[in-house]
Amino acid sequence: MEESIVERSWFRFYEPNVRKRLEIPELTLMGMFKQTKLKFPDNPALIFGGKTTTYADMDIFIERMAKMLKQRGVKKGDRISIYMPNSANWVISFFAIQRLGAIVVQTNPLYVESELKALLQDSGAMGIISIPQLLPRIMKIQEEVGLELIALDFLKAFHGLGGLGLADNPLYEDIEKQLSDPCWDELESLPWVGETEDLAVLQYTGGTTGTAKGVMLTHHNLVANALQAWEWIDGQEGKERVLTVLPLFHIYALTACMNFSVLSGGVMIIVPKFDIDIVLQHINDYGPTFFPGAPTMYVAVINHPRIKEYKVSSIRCCLSGSAPLPKEVAIRFGELTGGRLVEAYGLSEAAPATHLNPIFNSRVGSIGVPAPNTDSKIMDLETGEQELPPREIGELVVKGNQVMLGYWQRPDETTDVLRDGWLYTGDIAYKDEDGFFYIVDRKKDMIITGGYNVYPRDVEEVLYTHPAVREAVCAGITNPYWGEMVKAYIVIKEGLSVTEEEILNYCKSKLAVFKIPKAIEFRESLPKTAVGKVLRRFLVEEEREKMREKEMAEVTAQGEIAVSI
Repeated sequence: MEESIVERSWFRFYEPNVRKRLEIPELTLMGMFKQTKLKFPDNPALIFGGKTTTYADMDIFIERMAKMLKQRGVKKGDRISIYMPNSANWVISFFAIQRLGAIVVQTNPLYVESELKALLQDSGAMGIISIPQLLPRIMKIQEEVGLELIALDFLKAFHGLGGLGLADNPLYEDIEKQLSDPCWDELESLPWVGETEDLAVLQYTGGTTGTAKGVMLTHHNLVANALQAWEWIDGQEGKERVLTVLPLFHIYALTACMNFSVLSGGVMIIVPKFDIDIVLQHINDYGPTFFPGAPTMYVAVINHPRIKEYKVSSIRCCLSGSAPLPKEVAIRFGELTGGRLVEAYGLSEAAPATHLNPIFNSRVGSIGVPAPNTDSKIMDLETGEQELPPREIGELVVKGNQVMLGYWQRPDETTDVLRDGWLYTGDIAYKDEDGFFYIVDRKKDMIITGGYNVYPRDVEEVLYTHPAVREAVCAGITNPYWGEMVKAYIVIKEGLSVTEEEILNYCKSKLAVFKIPKAIEFRESLPKTAVGKVLRRFLVEEEREKMREKEMAEVTAQGEIAVSI
């Protein structure tokens, strides 16, 4: 690793406080938490639903829940899914699982039964932690996937397990009851479990193929990336307040919100989902200093009609990821908050951050420069074996402490993307003479809409099951709010008819909400190659041409108005 980071062109653009090389301690995630708890026991760790939990109290809750999980048979190496929105108990559940040396299976709470089933079967999860609202989905598949434990995070409104008739079912546990019951404190202390190279998280991603795969991230990967982010931000230990509205099941939030906060002794200000009014009220009331997010979130903030009624000047720094950050958004956000909003880049396979823009010397349109302990280069698209000079376009590859162990039970696909320690990202990019990197396109056709990854095949397979659909293809179309939106192009079977509304309603029962197309176009035929493969990129370029023509028409119209005046 030391040789790979010597004399890189981008080092001269590091902020003065940022070291070129970091020593990564031999810590597990739980060890990282314990270290912070000893240093800042009375610091607030979590703010959720108006309630504050200190690091000392959080430690007690983690130990109680870990004892409950152990009593129910959870042991080192077991996979446990967390299937619920952001909450204080999401974080406590995560660390309780780590306390036993078990592995967290990151699970999107928007997944419907078929998506959830596929993920649980692939991971071999023996248990799941969720909320009552999602229990019907779990119950439909629990026997098929072999769940041995279902722990539910009950809100007061549900009045415990009895309200759902589950109190006598040995499969279920009430998280709130376990966390509040001091009887667990009387049990013998748990032995210390886990090593830094142990697997900590299975982060599911489509990678470069569109097929869901479990990215194997070790404690070392995740601790290293939290340290890299902390080094870059140059915050105040024990003082940072992190707005956590990004979903914690996503690797971006896991590192930039949770692990960053715990490492630094900061507090997570947790919001279950992005609602602009709720988010602005939390900013106003709790004064976050750090706000990791996606461009759509910042667009919503700067365009809120009553933005000036809220106090937002506490925000010192924001890292924008998941989609390209428009220049106008960064400028306007900075004007409103006085803070810095810069673009970064990462992927699940790298825990996730690999490139970040210098906080005070960012370059618009660039994903920035490699983080400390990270090397990066551009390789030719043909063989992936020849490094390309500045300005030449090829595949972005990275190496560093944060790079994954591999894909869960997929050795061939692991070999495809990991070569001699280098991770081949599947993104097409170039770097300039200074070492700033720029993403040009994606090697495959993944769509990023509002920060969520959507694989066209998932949506197309559902569309093809509709009785009126003959052919269907989906593409990511540029959108000023979503970054990209899912658009479906559909050819209807001869003699049949269907409306856009009917198609959308059909999708609602079979797809997570972020996967549902936001636009549908019915066509007589789809563009194809000579062998019958649909030319998805042709459709994308067609949309770009429409946008260019629209923009030219608007410019012409404005010119005519100016002349007439």
